[in-house]
Amino acid sequence: MKKRITLLIVFFLTSCVLAFAQDRMVKGIVKDKQGASIPGVSVKIKNSKIGVSTGADGSYTISVSGDAVLIYSAVGYSAKEISVNNRNQIDVGLEEESKGLSEVVVIGYGTTTKKDATGAISSIKATQLENENPQSVADILKGNIAGLSVSLNTSAKGGGDLLVRGKSTLTAGSSPLIVLDGVIYNGQLSDINPNDIETVDVLKDASSLAVYGAKAATGVVAITTKKGKGDKPTITFNTNIGLATLAQNMQPYTGQGFLNWRADVMRSGGATATYLYNDPRNLPSGVTMTQWLNGQTGDPVDLWLNRLGLTANEKSNYLSGKTVNWYDEIFRTGLRQDHTLSMSGKKDEISYYMSLGYQKNENLIEGGQFSTVRARVNLEGQAAKFMTIGLNAQYADRDEGAIEADWNQLISLSPYGDMYNADGTLRRIPTDDNGLNARNPFLNMTYNERMNRQNTLFASLYTKIKLPFGITYQLNFSPGIDMYRTFDHASSKNPNVTTPGGSVTRANETRYNWQVDHLLKWNKTIADIHNFDVTLLANAEKYQTWWTQAGNEGFVPGDVLGYHNISSGIKPSVNSEDKIYTGDALMARLNYSLKQRYNLTLSVRRDGYSVFGANYKRATFPAAAFAWNFTEESFMKSLTWLNYGKLRISYGVNGNRDLRNPDNNTVEPYAALATLGSDKYLSLIHI
Repeated sequence: MKKRITLLIVFFLTSCVLAFAQDRMVKGIVKDKQGASIPGVSVKIKNSKIGVSTGADGSYTISVSGDAVLIYSAVGYSAKEISVNNRNQIDVGLEEESKGLSEVVVIGYGTTTKKDATGAISSIKATQLENENPQSVADILKGNIAGLSVSLNTSAKGGGDLLVRGKSTLTAGSSPLIVLDGVIYNGQLSDINPNDIETVDVLKDASSLAVYGAKAATGVVAITTKKGKGDKPTITFNTNIGLATLAQNMQPYTGQGFLNWRADVMRSGGATATYLYNDPRNLPSGVTMTQWLNGQTGDPVDLWLNRLGLTANEKSNYLSGKTVNWYDEIFRTGLRQDHTLSMSGKKDEISYYMSLGYQKNENLIEGGQFSTVRARVNLEGQAAKFMTIGLNAQYADRDEGAIEADWNQLISLSPYGDMYNADGTLRRIPTDDNGLNARNPFLNMTYNERMNRQNTLFASLYTKIKLPFGITYQLNFSPGIDMYRTFDHASSKNPNVTTPGGSVTRANETRYNWQVDHLLKWNKTIADIHNFDVTLLANAEKYQTWWTQAGNEGFVPGDVLGYHNISSGIKPSVNSEDKIYTGDALMARLNYSLKQRYNLTLSVRRDGYSVFGANYKRATFPAAAFAWNFTEESFMKSLTWLNYGKLRISYGVNGNRDLRNPDNNTVEPYAALATLGSDKYLSLIHI
C-alpha cells in the first residue's frame, strides 16, 4: 500500500512540473527558400519525445516552455534548431539538403555525383559503420547494399562470397570485380583492412559495368581508401575484442536420447514386434519378459544393447554411466581481436595516410583460427604546378595454416564411444566396429602439421599531368606480387594415417601481375548548361605464376621432422606448373549533362585476352544510358511531397573471362586448349 501511495505522489508531482514547464503555445509556419509551405515537417522539443508535424499549409502549434529549443526536420531539408526565447510565434525557413545528391560516387575510371550518375550505383561510407566494428569488407557490405548478397562464412577468416543481383553464370566465376583506388585489384578482400576504407561503391547495371569489358559481368565493387587530411598529424588507434558464439544450439542426442533414436531406427526396418527394442527393464503394458526375449538367452540388458547395434566399448560405457559430449568438445566460444594504428595528415603539397593492423580470429570450431598483419601507405604530392604524383600500397601476411576439428563427423559419433585409448592417446575410431563408423574428429588437428602462409604486396603508382585545353593525363602502374607456402605433414603418429612413415607435400607459388593504365580526361562546361566529360583509356596487363610442389612418404627412420626434411622418404615426387597470360583494352566514354537535368552516357570498350581461343581473342562491349532528373522540371515543383526523382534507362554488353574448374573452383586460363598427356608404360590391347 505504501508503494502505491508513493507512486501516486510521484506521478502527481511530475504532472505538476510538466504543467508548469509547458506554459505557452508556440505557433508558426515552415517554408522553403522559395516561400512555399512545407507540410509534414517534424517539430520536436529537443531532448524530449514531444513533437508535432506541420499541416498541409505548413503551419504548426506546440506547447513548450519559454526556454525550450525546437528542432525542425524533414526529408530532403537540412535540420534546424531554434530557441523559443519566450516567443509565441516562430516562422521557419528550411533549406534543401543537397549534400546527398552532390556526394561523389566512383564510376569506371573516374567519379561523378549521385545526381549526375546514369547507372545503378549504391554507396556506403565506412564511417557509417564504425560502431559496428566491421572486421572485413564483407561486413561493411552485408545488409547495406541493395541487390548485393553476402554469403555466410563460418571459418575463422570470415568474410563471405559476394553476389551482385544474383548468379549470372553456370561455369564461370560469379564474384564481382574489385576495383581498389581506381585500379583493378586481383588480390583477396581479406588483405584490405576495413579500417583503411573511406567509401565503397557497388556498380550494378550493364552500362556501368561495360567500361570494364570482359571483366565485370558479375558486378563491380569499387573501394576507396583513406587519404591524408588536416594540417596536423592525426593518430588513431582502433582496437576491438569480441567473442564468437553459436547463434543457436542444435545438439545431437546424448545418453538416453541416443538409445531411443537407435530403437526408432531399428523399428523402422519393418519389425512386427516393435517392443523387442524397448528397454527390458521398462516394457510396455501387456508385454512379458518371455515375449521380449523372443527365444534368446542371456542378460536382457546386454541383449537389448546388442539389438540396438551398440559395440563392445559402447556397451561397457553405458553400463558404467560414461558418455562423451562430442558437441561441447568440438564447438567453443572463439576470441576475436582486431587492432589498427594509423597516422594521417597533410603538410604543404604532401598528404599521407599510414596504417598497421593486426587481426586474429578464432571460430566456433576447436582448432580453427586465422591471423593477419596488414599495412598500408597512401602518399600524394604535388611535384609541380602541373604534376601530381602518388603511391597507394598495401602489404599483408596471412596465416591460414590452422587445422580445425572435423565437425562433420558429429552426426555419426556415439555418445557412448571413446575419445581416448587406455594409454591416453586419441582413439582412431570411437566405437569398436572395424572402421565402419566415424573417425575421431580431433585426429588431424592433434597429430598433423600444416603451414599455409601467404604474403601479398599490391601497389599503385600514378602521376597526373595537366595539359592545355583542360585535358588531364593520368598514368597508373599497378604491380602485385603474391607468395604462397603450403606445407602439409600427415604424421605417422596419427592413427588415421595408413601410410607407413607418414607423408609430406611442400608447395611454393609466386604470382606476379602488373597493369598499366593510360587515361586522358577532358571536362568542359559550356554556357553554364552543357557539361561534357570525356574519358579515354589504353590498358595493358600481364599475369604470371610459378608453382612447384615436392612430396615424399615412408620416412626413414621416422617423420619427426615433418616437412622440414623432405628428402628422407622412400617415395619422392615432384610437380610444377607455370602459367602466363596477357591482356589489353581500349575504352572511350562520353558523359553529357544538360542543365544537370538530362544526363547521357555513351561508352565502348575493346578487350583482348591471350587465353581465349584463336578466333575469339577480342570482343567489343558497347553501352548507353540516359537519366532524367524529372523533379528539376518546373511543373514538378508543386509536388511538395516528392523531394527528388530520377528516371533511368540503360543498355550494355558485358563479358566474363574468369573461367573456372567446377571440380576444385580454380581458374582455368587456357581452357580453350586441349592438353595432351603421355604415360610411361605402354598399354597392350589383346583382341
